[in-house]
Amino acid sequence: MSRTPLTLTAVLAATLLATACVPTTTGPVTESGPAIVQPGPIDTSTAYLATADNGFDVPAVPVDQVPETYRRQIVAYETEQVPGTIVINPAQRVLYFVTSPTTAIRYGIAVGRAGFEWSGEAVITERKTWPTWTPPPEMIERKPELEEFKEGQPGGPTNPLGARALYLTTNGVDYGYRIHGTPEWNSIGSNASSGCIRMINQDVMDLYNRVPAGAKVIVMNADGTMPTTLTLPPPQPKKEKPRQTTRRTAPAPDPVVVEPAMPALPVQPPLDVELVAPATPAVTPQPAVVTPAPVTPAPVAPAPVAPAPVIAAPATAAPVTPAPAVAPAVTTPAPVCLPTEANPCPAP
Repeated sequence: MSRTPLTLTAVLAATLLATACVPTTTGPVTESGPAIVQPGPIDTSTAYLATADNGFDVPAVPVDQVPETYRRQIVAYETEQVPGTIVINPAQRVLYFVTSPTTAIRYGIAVGRAGFEWSGEAVITERKTWPTWTPPPEMIERKPELEEFKEGQPGGPTNPLGARALYLTTNGVDYGYRIHGTPEWNSIGSNASSGCIRMINQDVMDLYNRVPAGAKVIVMNADGTMPTTLTLPPPQPKKEKPRQTTRRTAPAPDPVVVEPAMPALPVQPPLDVELVAPATPAVTPQPAVVTPAPVTPAPVAPAPVAPAPVIAAPATAAPVTPAPAVAPAVTTPAPVCLPTEANPCPAP
């Protein structure tokens, strides 16, 4: 790798530390690692059992839920790298610990999600058990629920760094990248971190016991080729803080409450309008019934005939004026003809 001028290196370190998954942490430190030895057979049926470590309980991992590719195993691996070197393939999400020119121990890992990928070479400068984790301010800004850990989260089973952490630097610069354990074992085999390399707790404990301090770490390019330079992700955009102003603003006006429109009521007639009762149907008056009075013949003149009584119409009918009674014609008997010789009577 090409060396970067010190001033530019310091600037890059300060800028990119915000994008890395872990800032400076504290915890027990092991200054030197073990010598490289050839591994014995690995029994995956017992490799992920629950165990106690430094006063903490490490839960068991259900092996049947871990794809076989990501289970710890010895594989054939031809390389020019010296034993003790770590080679990370982000595209396949596996980590190789070189044990010989033709073999390696392969572990499943989780790598940086989109926007947090990186590649290049680094060295292991620190090795810690159950480290304390302190999220950087930029991470707290992205996830405000981490505010409670701004002074650091002590090591333990729920700590994001898990049971072990291997600290990486490049040309003496710590960019914040780590190889560490995780309680989220089901994230192995995915792009889930902020650039760090996650391992199952039982696997990182095994790797910790094998890798020496100062070992070389190679993170391959996304296309599976070996890196020729350090490639870091772009700085994450910062949230723009709201501007503070001393200018006094007028209080907001009270909200205008608009009453809902009332439905239209039927129009009532004015009180001074004369109400007309419905007309009563007209009643046809009954004709007057006139009974003629009996006529008594008189020898000379008939007796005066009294008018017939008038039958009144029903009360509901209009009054009817009776027709004037018509007196019957008075018939004067013809005189008796006494025939004489000069005036014979007409023939009857």
